[in-house]
Amino acid sequence: MVDTNRITGAAKELGGKIQGVVGDLTGSHRDSAEGRFREAQGAAEDAYGQAKDTVRHAADRAQDYAGDAADRTRDTVRHAADRAEDLADRARHRARDVAGHAQGYAEEAQGYAEEVYERGSRSLRHGARQVGHQVAEYPLASLVIAGFVGFGLGLLVNANRD
Repeated sequence: MVDTNRITGAAKELGGKIQGVVGDLTGSHRDSAEGRFREAQGAAEDAYGQAKDTVRHAADRAQDYAGDAADRTRDTVRHAADRAEDLADRARHRARDVAGHAQGYAEEAQGYAEEVYERGSRSLRHGARQVGHQVAEYPLASLVIAGFVGFGLGLLVNANRD
């Protein structure tokens, strides 16, 4: 989705260029200067629209990466819990028959749970790295996003006091 500031900025920039050229051709310093001013305004508005698009894109990608990391971690934890529960059930049934076997299953369940926890931690670190890469790739956009988030939080905090 293209920001409307980009469209209106490009139109103003083009109109300003045309007005500046017409002013130059007719010898009107006022039209020439006014055209250059409109051209600069249009370029600034276009740049602002591009920055908004970049921030929106970076925020969307960061949100996607964070959601993917959360989904993977949640799935890994669910799988670990299911697996650990299965192993614990097997251990309880065997404990009735042979006490020594129960301890082995419990250790197996613990080892598996530790392994899954480590996998979950790796997935979370991977997600954090992905977000970090987005911040490194779009530092200006990240700062703008952080500024908007801070501004929004400030508005929320201030609104609650009234």
